[in-house]
Amino acid sequence: MKNLLPYLLLILFFGCKNDPKKEEPHNDTDSIEEITDSLKVSDKNLENQQQTLILKRRELLEKTDSRAEMENLLISKSFKKQGDHYLLDFKYPYLNEKIKPQFENFNEYISKYYLDAKGVEKQILEEKRLCDSLGIPKQNELRKVDYKIYNLNDRLISVLFYKENHYTGAAHAAYTFETMNFDLERAVFMNYEDFFNNGSEEELREILNTLLKEKINSGEMYYDCWAISADDFFDAKNNFVINDDVVEFYFDDCVICPSYTGTYSIQIPMEMLMPVLRKYKKNPLIG
Repeated sequence: MKNLLPYLLLILFFGCKNDPKKEEPHNDTDSIEEITDSLKVSDKNLENQQQTLILKRRELLEKTDSRAEMENLLISKSFKKQGDHYLLDFKYPYLNEKIKPQFENFNEYISKYYLDAKGVEKQILEEKRLCDSLGIPKQNELRKVDYKIYNLNDRLISVLFYKENHYTGAAHAAYTFETMNFDLERAVFMNYEDFFNNGSEEELREILNTLLKEKINSGEMYYDCWAISADDFFDAKNNFVINDDVVEFYFDDCVICPSYTGTYSIQIPMEMLMPVLRKYKKNPLIG
């Protein structure tokens, strides 16, 4: 009996191993097809994102401005500097002081603020990176600045500076914006409170979000964008230019839309701004 016991155990072992209930069939082909399909979807999404990114930046770079018609008033300049950790490539405007000596106010501000290489280097080393840029050591970073300029009835110029930030290790450049509005008659800079009523920020933010929602619902490449928060609008409330009959607010990359889609700016038709416009003679938007 003892001699039969090992054989009986072997029979039971192989019987269990071959039992179909103990082992489910595995189809390697199905698994490979699932992985392949997943990769195809991912590649398609990346391709779509790349296309919308190109369109978004092209819209910014190809915008027409008033530079050509301001030939006598405007002097375009450029500045390049290679630092230890960065390359600066700036384009910026000067106003012709022969036309009005008071334009020195504008030119002096540009020189002190935009051509401060040491200040820019400190900013590069300390700045928070936009979007999903990698937090790796900064080296050989590129900052390119160019501008668009608009002229409202020879009374006001609006300048949009757009900075192209090439972060170390990032696949694409990220954009930041700064604007300035300059009264040509008085030779002074103007800010939000010079154009809009005090305390009107929340009402104007609602107008912007209404327009943004309309763009999202219309499917104009805004599908992943989101509402402008109170904090984001407060930070950017002076970031606007005036062009003919619209006021256009600009927001840094990833503030209202992800880097790969949407828009950097929202245009508000002048008639929508009437309830928040400051009613006084020095406001170029009145009259």
